[in-house]
Amino acid sequence: MANLYLLSLIAVVGGIAVALQAQLMGLLDRQIGTIESVFITYGSGGLLIGLVVLYLRGGNLSLWQSVPWYAYLSGVIGLVIVASIGFSVPRLGLVTAFTLMVAAQFIVGAMLDHYGFLGAEIRQLNVQKVAGMCIVLIGVWLTVRS
Repeated sequence: MANLYLLSLIAVVGGIAVALQAQLMGLLDRQIGTIESVFITYGSGGLLIGLVVLYLRGGNLSLWQSVPWYAYLSGVIGLVIVASIGFSVPRLGLVTAFTLMVAAQFIVGAMLDHYGFLGAEIRQLNVQKVAGMCIVLIGVWLTVRS
């Protein structure tokens, strides 16, 4: 149970970081543009994690060939995520933009889990999960329409 609390705490910290990053990226987007804000976000993050990899692991990336080719699309998809956050947040607001993004994440996540796409461990959809997603989608509708 303690493991569940720790994992939940990490997820909450990640959620807080996403909201803060989105607001800051929205500020950058409005002041200097979407492409420039993505560059600053990815450039500074890439530099920092590059230094961490070199420091902690000595730059050992020798297992890169054992990873499926499509896993490397995560960087490109990350650019889409960062750009869509930077562009949509200042135009829709944090709540509306994130409500739509979270709803899309639930739907895609449910499909990936249910069918085991892209190497996901299969976790079958059940009535409780579908009911929860329906409640979230009702929340999306209420949030976006107001």
